[in-house]
Amino acid sequence: MTETDKKFHSGFAALVGRPNVGKSTLMNALLGEKISIVSAHAQTTRNKITGVWNGDNSQVVFLDTPGMHKPQSKLGEAIRQSTMDALDEVDLILFLCAVNDPLGAGDRYILSLLKDRKVPVILALSKTDLISKEDVLKKIVQYSKIYPFAEIIPLSAKTGENLDELMKCVVKYLPEGPKYFPDDMVTDQPERNIVQEIVREKLLTRTRDEVPHAIGVYTEEFSERENGKVYIRCTIYVERDSQKRIIIGKKGSVIKAAGQEAREEIQSLIGAPVFLDLWVKVSKDWKNKDYILRELGYKEHK
Repeated sequence: MTETDKKFHSGFAALVGRPNVGKSTLMNALLGEKISIVSAHAQTTRNKITGVWNGDNSQVVFLDTPGMHKPQSKLGEAIRQSTMDALDEVDLILFLCAVNDPLGAGDRYILSLLKDRKVPVILALSKTDLISKEDVLKKIVQYSKIYPFAEIIPLSAKTGENLDELMKCVVKYLPEGPKYFPDDMVTDQPERNIVQEIVREKLLTRTRDEVPHAIGVYTEEFSERENGKVYIRCTIYVERDSQKRIIIGKKGSVIKAAGQEAREEIQSLIGAPVFLDLWVKVSKDWKNKDYILRELGYKEHK
């Protein structure tokens, strides 16, 4: 092994793409731990989530960004700004596309935002388990004609296909640098933020139509009691009384089931018994209220 091979390489890599192409699923698969929440609903990720991957003589800090879309509210503006900020602070961009989706205006829009960046862009073609190898090759040819990608890697987070290949490729493009985080740290997210995202995920899986997009969760209190239990109180924001009724459910069935599932996951995460107290609050048009957006951890959009 040469002296160069022994040098430590590290850096930041942003995961970008249209909503619901599997960015959070891919990051969780690469890290081997659940860092970002996942659901079938578009725009599940709202904040920039950091995940840390450690290899031999290398460390990659992934930024799982919200899916890019045209903003419809101050929340939408804050989400879009979060993604743009991420692109300004990385050494590498992973552009994720689902191979079973047609190449559309959304993909071209994102690529237009990437074209002036002076960092390598790797195309990760996800969900290869859903189409034939012949069709995957056609997709590779199609995408290679519209942008000068540094690399194109077809993969499946579900089956694990080519995940190792992707990581070799990412590390190859990293500069020499320090170890930013200790080996046992997989995310820099505060526990309060992780808790509210877990609660939101459990509600997303139990609601449909406009309700998932109307949900915001804020951790009001996170404290250890004398009996050793961790008391957590979360406020769930919705926009209308009808949405509140849906989230509570008949005789409290929906919020009870979501709360129980969230509590079990939180207990596993923090290694202590948890009392999870959930309250639902109606705040009309909360996605355009600066004080609520600040509570939920979004930068106020200027």
